Amino acid sequence: MADGAIEQTVQIERVNRVGWIVLNRPGQINAINPALRLEVTQALEQLDSDPEMGVIVIRGAGERGFCAGADIKAQSDATSLPTLRAGMTPGWIEALDRVRKPVIAAIHGFCLGGGLEIAMACDMRIAAPSAVFGLPETSLGLIPGGGGTQRLPRIVGLGRALDLLLTGERIDAAEAHRIGLVSRLATAGDHLIDEVQVLAERIAAKPASALAYVKEAARDGLEMDLRAGLKLEKDLFVLLMSTDDRREAAAAFKEKRQPVFTGR
Repeated sequence: MADGAIEQTVQIERVNRVGWIVLNRPGQINAINPALRLEVTQALEQLDSDPEMGVIVIRGAGERGFCAGADIKAQSDATSLPTLRAGMTPGWIEALDRVRKPVIAAIHGFCLGGGLEIAMACDMRIAAPSAVFGLPETSLGLIPGGGGTQRLPRIVGLGRALDLLLTGERIDAAEAHRIGLVSRLATAGDHLIDEVQVLAERIAAKPASALAYVKEAARDGLEMDLRAGLKLEKDLFVLLMSTDDRREAAAAFKEKRQPVFTGR
């Protein structure tokens, strides 16, 4: 399945039109260190610029989990605040906000702290029934620093978000799905990869411009008032009306055949 790797910490796998980014530190439950931050960013840029890839999926290697958060052993021991701040990779999870293609998190096992922050920055989250979620930072005298305090309320609402943020408690996949943190549940843990692949291929078969624009409208519109969001939606709709793929979709519907999209 693998066709290449960026060093060893992150692997890239291509299956049909789906590009998988594999967090590859299974012995540490794929905990985040500087190499992983850099290589995830590079992998996202590589797959987003690849015209053969329609959807990107992020998963964790090994049986124990998606990602257990920051690697405590890799954190700086600097006592100077300016030194500590200089040693942090600024906004690396925000690289996901720049990706135009749909991004899915395929989650199994532990998805904690920074791991959950990675997942929340994706467009969809599909979880195995045994997955466990949490943001434990307040128990460590900290707060989430990779978007957790901002993305979680936007996904599940302020009340539920504050419950999870203040208590630091873990929730199971069923509860995560109930509150909307998880988009879908796999039928079984060993079905997760196959079911995500099928879903991703179904999405990747759609016109690339339509996928990029609907993602832009929904994500950017969330930060606007309703009037501005509706204008953005109309502008993007009009742009799509002139594409070859839109015309091909209409022709295929009339002719009762499968469309052949070209990305134009």
